[in-house]
Order: sequence, then structure tokens, then C-alpha cells
Amino acid sequence: MKKLLALAALAFASVSTQAAANECELTVTTGDKMAYDQSSLSVPASCSEVTLTLEHQGSMPVTSMGHNWVLSETSNLQDIAMKGAGAGADNDYLPQGDDRILAHTKLVGGGESTTITFSTDGLQGKDLTYFCSFPGHWTVMKGKFTIE
Repeated sequence: MKKLLALAALAFASVSTQAAANECELTVTTGDKMAYDQSSLSVPASCSEVTLTLEHQGSMPVTSMGHNWVLSETSNLQDIAMKGAGAGADNDYLPQGDDRILAHTKLVGGGESTTITFSTDGLQGKDLTYFCSFPGHWTVMKGKFTIE
């Protein structure tokens, strides 16, 4: 009986650890329109890191309808996006070396995807927004990011 209880506890711990890891993994989908499939994302406070995958399910090339996923404090979004437009596609339309960018993916076009992992250290309780920095997209292609 003790062995059975020990095995049950081990199985539960394994499932709990796997569930916790899955809570820290997010997927965001986009396509040939200026929109993400979700207007808000959240992870539990127990996540020390987040793995985010951006999938472009459209068919248009990165040069005409490229998308990325950028995380910043909401108050910095507009300035980052405006400066990013001048940085060009080679820099994923992001100002290089800007510490206000908390995490970002590369630009992807139709049929492509990209994955990043970033730390949540110091982010809990902040007003965070994710957006696409492709010129003009940030005005409509954005959402709230929270750590609960």
C-alpha cells in the first residue's frame, strides 16, 4: 500500500510540474491582417520564465505583412514603435540597445514562426503591453500582458 501511495504521489508531482511548465508557455497567432489572435495574455506569478511562440499563419511575405511580438511597459510603447520605424527591417523595426524593450521576437512572414524565452523577474505589477513594431501595426496590433 505504501508503494502505491508513493507512486501516486510521484505521478501527481510529475503532472503538477508539467502543468506548471505549460502555464509558462504561450502561443500567439497572427496572419495577413494587422491582428493577433489574443488581446491579452497572462502567466502565473510562479513562472520565472515565459516561452512565447509567434506563429504567422498567413501567406504574405515578411516585407509586406511581417509581424513580431514586443513587450514593454505601456508608457514606452509609442516611443519605442516610433523609433523602431526608423531602425529598419534589418533591426526588426526596433531601436537597438533600448533597455525599455523587455522581450521581443524577430519579424516573421507567412508560414513562419519564432520562439523566445524571457525572464519575468521584476515584471510583476507593471503595466505591460505587447505589440507589433512593423511600421503602423502598433496602433492596432497590441494587447495587455499580466503576471498574476
